[in-house]
Amino acid sequence: MIRPRLILLGAGGHAHACMDVIEQQSKYEIAGLVGTPNEINSRTLGYPVIGTDNDLLELAKSYQYALVTVGQIGVAMNRIRLYHLATELGFKLATIISPISYVSCHAVIGAGTIVMHGAIINAGARLGDNCIVNTKALVEHDTLIEDHCHISTGAVLNGGVRLGAGSFVGSGSTIKEGVTIGKSCVVGMGVAVRRDQSDGSIYVGTGTR
Repeated sequence: MIRPRLILLGAGGHAHACMDVIEQQSKYEIAGLVGTPNEINSRTLGYPVIGTDNDLLELAKSYQYALVTVGQIGVAMNRIRLYHLATELGFKLATIISPISYVSCHAVIGAGTIVMHGAIINAGARLGDNCIVNTKALVEHDTLIEDHCHISTGAVLNGGVRLGAGSFVGSGSTIKEGVTIGKSCVVGMGVAVRRDQSDGSIYVGTGTR
């Protein structure tokens, strides 16, 4: 079977993890990566860096699928910019799900979202476009994650949580069931969030909030 060829937008560390998941899923063939000018003609885990953002218009003539593989620590602006650039140029955003994750058949996963190794997405959960559910994260039943969010390694979103667009939940953090986190929020590593948080809130460090 011929697999669709996929362009990766970003050639850094997060791209490495994404590439491993893509290889394991075996749904797409990685055609190459888009990086910075000084990365052109280099190779990342054996795959070539074939252009920069300025080359995407030309690349869109040859490739149908793309995935944003720039990481998101805190703000989501760069991932959002690349997502909109790719869609405006006519790319289809691939949805990538690790074969060693668990995604309920009753969950919804948006375009351009990646579910990494060991993650669990339970029944009734809904994830928007261009999200990262990182290694061993848990998204419980009936949770809503809007577009452009990053649920980092080992984070737990309990049942009925609402996470606004562009928000970041750090490694090992836990969001109490039914809590609403606003848009463009940052939850730091290891934080327990027990109450609703407004748009643009930043909670870092350890402890209970």
